[in-house]
Amino acid sequence: MPAGTSAKERAYRDTKSRILDGSFPGGDLITEGQVAETLAMSRTPVREAFLRLEAEGLLRLFPKRGALVVAVSPHEVEDVLEARELVEGHALEKLCAVSEAERAVVARALRDVLDVQRAALASGDQRAFAEADRRFHITVVESARNAILLELYASLRDRQLRMNLGSLERGPSRPHEILTQHEAIVDALGRGDRAGTRERLRDHLDATRVSVLGGQRAGTRPAGGHPIGG
Repeated sequence: MPAGTSAKERAYRDTKSRILDGSFPGGDLITEGQVAETLAMSRTPVREAFLRLEAEGLLRLFPKRGALVVAVSPHEVEDVLEARELVEGHALEKLCAVSEAERAVVARALRDVLDVQRAALASGDQRAFAEADRRFHITVVESARNAILLELYASLRDRQLRMNLGSLERGPSRPHEILTQHEAIVDALGRGDRAGTRERLRDHLDATRVSVLGGQRAGTRPAGGHPIGG
C-alpha cells in the first residue's frame, strides 16, 4: 500500500481483499483481534474498518463475538446475473451494429484479455483469471461507450469478483468452459451476429449461475446454514 496509508484504511483494504478473494469465505466468523494481530496494529482501526465493511454488506457484526463474513446469497447471484445480461447484452447488440473495422478492434481487445486468461490458467493463478474474466466483460461494456451503463456495471465489480472466484472453485473444468464461452462471444461479435452474441452471452451467464449456485436456488440458505438478509 502507498506510504502514509492510515491504519484504518490498511485494515479496510486488507480485510476486504481477503473477503473478495475467498481467504475469508462466506459464513466465517472473524474477529478484530485476529485482523489486528495479522496487521500488527491496535483493534481500533480494525473496528472502524469492520463498520465500513458492514455498511457495504460484506460483514455482519455481532458485539463481543466478531464479524460474520456475509456469503453471496442465491438472490444476489440472480440479481447480479440479470443486471449483467441486460447491460452486456445491450452493449453487444450495439457493437454488432457498428462497422466491421470497429468490431475488429473490439474483438482484438477481447482476444488480448483471453490471452491473459490463458496465461493465468496455465500458471494456476485463480485471482488473476477471475480479474481477467471481469476485464473481458467490462471491455464489452466500455466499448459500447455509454457512460451511465458503464457506471452501473462498475458498481457490480466486488460482487462479480466473489462470484467468479466461487465459480472457479467448483471444479477444474470451469476455467476451460469460461474460455470456450468467451471465444464464442467474440466470434459472434466479429460476425456482427446480434442474435448470436445474445445467445452466447446467455449461455455463458446460465453456466455461471449453475456453477455458482450449485444445488441452491433463490430463496434458500447458502452453504453453512447462515441465512442472509432479514
